[in-house]
Amino acid sequence: MCDNFHNIDMADLLTTNQVQSLLQVDRTTIYRMVESGRLPAIRVGKQWRFSRTDIERWLQMQSVSAQSAVKPVVAHTGALAGNPAQAHLPHRPGGSRDLPALLPQPCMQLIQDAFADVLGVMIVTTDMQGNPATQVSNPCGYYAALMQNSDSLAQCVRSWQELAASTALAPRFVPNEMSLLCARGLIRVESELKGMVVIGGIAPDNWPPGEAELAAIADMFGVSPAYVQANVDAVYRLDRAAQDKALRSVQRIADIFSHIVSDYSALCARLQAIASLTSL
Repeated sequence: MCDNFHNIDMADLLTTNQVQSLLQVDRTTIYRMVESGRLPAIRVGKQWRFSRTDIERWLQMQSVSAQSAVKPVVAHTGALAGNPAQAHLPHRPGGSRDLPALLPQPCMQLIQDAFADVLGVMIVTTDMQGNPATQVSNPCGYYAALMQNSDSLAQCVRSWQELAASTALAPRFVPNEMSLLCARGLIRVESELKGMVVIGGIAPDNWPPGEAELAAIADMFGVSPAYVQANVDAVYRLDRAAQDKALRSVQRIADIFSHIVSDYSALCARLQAIASLTSL
């Protein structure tokens, strides 16, 4: 705080009421912050005034601190396989700039589920290392049949890693380890690539695979060839128009998620800044 306001642009000064509205805290909290030196203020006569520039700079500093405090989440393998009993995603320790830390997970999951139903495909959101940040939406029966043990997810992660490593910017269909088609849209946060929206579960034109190929897939996922054969038709069959629509949509979904992540991060930072005020 400071009693000297020479060279201060009076038009730039905020009243206590204005700062209350800006920070959404009570007057007593503001006075405590001023008296402790935590909130920059200038005494004008018998009243406190606040430089708009100083308050904005203070909020930015609080935002930086807050972004490092958001806890990320990861999904259980069972939840990714569509197991409702394991649908809750617990917190895990880690860096707050990872994609799971930036996601408002329940909101993103609902949006992802809705798009998967409308497009008639599977959808999952992952980070750029292929690690899932959401549950798989609308899993097809063939996928569920292969996801029978903890090693199954590792096979999918490797496939998603290959998608992340692709240099292609525009979404395009490629075969995955299950011989199904998948494509990805990229999630950008500021100037960084943070993750992908992956669509899949789509049968190529020459579906189903031959007996030898299905046997190899069964061996890769540790299930019986007969079980794979029994579920091989439980896939999504999209005509050319529906495939084109899915390709157009996947990057749009990723762009929506990019906006949500940015807004969510800003909101968390603001809430953390307010919490730092009210905790004094």
